[in-house]
Amino acid sequence: MTTEELEKLCSDTAALVAIFEKYDCIANANVNADIEKMKALVKEMAEACIENKEECAAFLKWMEDHEFYTSPASTKFHGNFKSGLCVHSLMVTYQALKLAPAIFADWMKSKAAGKFTFTAEDIFVSALAHDFCKAGFYSTSYKNTKDVFGNWVKTPYYTVKSDVRNLGHGNESVLLLLEAMPSYIKKRPVIEAVSRHMGFSDLKKKKKMNYSNFLSNPLVLLIQFADQSASGWYDF
Repeated sequence: MTTEELEKLCSDTAALVAIFEKYDCIANANVNADIEKMKALVKEMAEACIENKEECAAFLKWMEDHEFYTSPASTKFHGNFKSGLCVHSLMVTYQALKLAPAIFADWMKSKAAGKFTFTAEDIFVSALAHDFCKAGFYSTSYKNTKDVFGNWVKTPYYTVKSDVRNLGHGNESVLLLLEAMPSYIKKRPVIEAVSRHMGFSDLKKKKKMNYSNFLSNPLVLLIQFADQSASGWYDF
């Protein structure tokens, strides 16, 4: 990655951050998520940074068709509410775009700096798609609970659909991303970032042995930290 490429990345990520902040649709979204406003935000950001316009349209259509805007992000942890997946994913995207200039500028001092080149599009796509596997992943069930007056009522809660087939959290998201944007099969650093966004937590013992190989890819670490900070600091 050259100095000029880093400068462009910083300029482009700043432009995307400005679009995000213009919409201001994340605060209190766990109480009253404005789905149409979030769709408009995603569309404007995607069209601003994704160069392949056909794949950009397919990327947007995939989210429309697969319950991305209405699914929760979990059953009981972060984003466990309607539209929680979109809210969490947008917050991860915002965190990644804000943090990218400092992280990539520091990474440029490393021996690995000549191995990769990154764009704002890479950051945006990997952050927004990191949890694609959760779109349409849950169903609503009901349990009997007592209200404040001691009456039994049916209370909704989320469960994983019984017929779900999943090849693993990160890897399933990679496959779904490639459905919409097949050219990303050639973007190994982005695939690594989506696949390994959970860090060690979802890897079996044998897979952990070569995990350090991924750490030379700064996008892996950026998406991990953005994911953790979005869920840990902001409950999204």
